[in-house]
Amino acid sequence: MERDITLPVANNLVRGFRAGDILHISGTIFTARDAAHHLLVKRKNEEKEIPFDIRQMPLYHCGPLVRKKESRWQIIAAGPTTSMRMEPFESQFISLFSTTIIIGKGGMGEKTLASLQEVGAVYAHYAGGAGALAARAVTQVVDVYWLDKLGMPEAVWILDVERFGPLIIAMDSHGESLYHKLDKTVNKNMEWIHRQINKGALQ
Repeated sequence: MERDITLPVANNLVRGFRAGDILHISGTIFTARDAAHHLLVKRKNEEKEIPFDIRQMPLYHCGPLVRKKESRWQIIAAGPTTSMRMEPFESQFISLFSTTIIIGKGGMGEKTLASLQEVGAVYAHYAGGAGALAARAVTQVVDVYWLDKLGMPEAVWILDVERFGPLIIAMDSHGESLYHKLDKTVNKNMEWIHRQINKGALQ
């Protein structure tokens, strides 16, 4: 199913997303890579203030390329980074912040899949190599946090987006994972190839 979504999204609606659904989202999202995950989890555990409402925004695994034009930030490229880098943090992050939509590329592990089910969240895949396309969906940079501390790619960028996508729901809150299905298909194909090779070797 293809859906156009305006943020924020109610949790019961996210629970209705299924693996294979395609989303375009409009509203406000935030970026966070390794260092930002570590910082945000640490601040939450230490009960320090977080200056934006994480619960209201999808998390985007992205280190954008940004330039300042006069007094405004401009996104040049905003492609996804490899999500598995965030696997050590993501389960705790989801539990702490009840994040319901995570966007990245390449999929995540079993701990994250379990947390998606627990919270009622989804992981959405965005095509790698499409950074310029993603940038065109950004209507404005709302704010940036910890830029001096973390640097441009690792800082937390708050972005307004319009029809950002297409995003493919690859892992849903019901335990379904397109990556699991792909693994099964690849394994079956590899078994078939090996059988053909063995047959040829015996003839």
